[in-house]
Amino acid sequence: MRLPGGGTLGYCLNVHPTQSFAEVRAALLGPVREIRRRLCPDQPFGVGLRLSAEAAAEAEVATELAAIFEGEGFAAFTMNGFPYGRFHGVPVKQAVYEPDWTTAERVAYSLSLAETMAALVPAGTLATISTVPGGYAPRVTGREAAVADGLLRSVAGLVRLERATGRTVALALEPEPWCLLDRTADAVAFFGAHLFTDEAAKRLGSLAGLRADEAAAALPRHLGLCLDVCHMAVNFEDPAETLGTLAAAGIPIHKVQLSAALRVARMDELARARIAAFRDAVYLHQTVARAADGTVRHFVDLPQALESAGNDDEEWRVHFHVPVFAEPEAPLESTRGALERLLAIHRDRPVAPHLEVETYTWNVLPAEACGAGAMSVVDGIEKELRWVLERLS
Repeated sequence: MRLPGGGTLGYCLNVHPTQSFAEVRAALLGPVREIRRRLCPDQPFGVGLRLSAEAAAEAEVATELAAIFEGEGFAAFTMNGFPYGRFHGVPVKQAVYEPDWTTAERVAYSLSLAETMAALVPAGTLATISTVPGGYAPRVTGREAAVADGLLRSVAGLVRLERATGRTVALALEPEPWCLLDRTADAVAFFGAHLFTDEAAKRLGSLAGLRADEAAAALPRHLGLCLDVCHMAVNFEDPAETLGTLAAAGIPIHKVQLSAALRVARMDELARARIAAFRDAVYLHQTVARAADGTVRHFVDLPQALESAGNDDEEWRVHFHVPVFAEPEAPLESTRGALERLLAIHRDRPVAPHLEVETYTWNVLPAEACGAGAMSVVDGIEKELRWVLERLS
């Protein structure tokens, strides 16, 4: 869906099972078709694709996707290249960050997704791929140079793809708690030390056959960030401050994922009991607790936070994507206020060319927990997109 101020809005296919290409096809011809019929039957409908490594490796994927998109009136604009393997129905947890950017597997997977996107978007059009922000911090901290080299090798592949096809594909690293790029400050430091440097441009030039000035220009064209609003809110980061910091650092925002986190304004026994219902065995729910004096505690998952003996006056933010239109039952809340602030900024001055709703937790959402538990996924996605469009109009 083309937005009045520029850019494209859609929702991410990782809401549905997409491990095999048969599942991708079923999602496109089932729920995606129905949501387009409800929202914009006479206009192209933006679809944020998601292909696992298994699905991406199947024969003629790009050809079949192109036929489906043309026949159904879908518009390709972005891809979620973060989860490499299975993302529904099995424990994912920290495995979602594997393989990380130190590996050849992550490079090859990302470039295969880029080739698919280049086959789907018109010439001269930007396509984006959101991806792992380096890797899981406990596993890749101290290996920043190897992470950067994997990214530079991917950018070299994107440069060659642009030469061959006329399509520009950008990788968008998605900062997330407990990753190498956890907070905005981590992204600024990493790009400043390892990616947007003379040394990085020289390395890219040698990989892609570019002059130094060409390589320096190619880096921000093919490499930037995907801002997930839920992740920012979990870290208590303000959207306006984040945007200003990134602009000052010269780091492009290629994509924004529109999402909201769980929030408890003041933790007490009732809030602990209510938030415990959001534990699940599938996804990682990183939790940040901030006391009135500014002291911050970080937990890798919600069960660890609940087992801790914290102060009852703490505010908690939990990485659990809740429907953007809904508010959980009191005393729980969501961080949708941060999302509303970002959308207001985007309405006046576009933040990124691509916006994507990404509430992938419908299948683990506690029944009635957000006034949406009994809602079908199709109904929920339709309501989320309408909620976003109302705030951008």
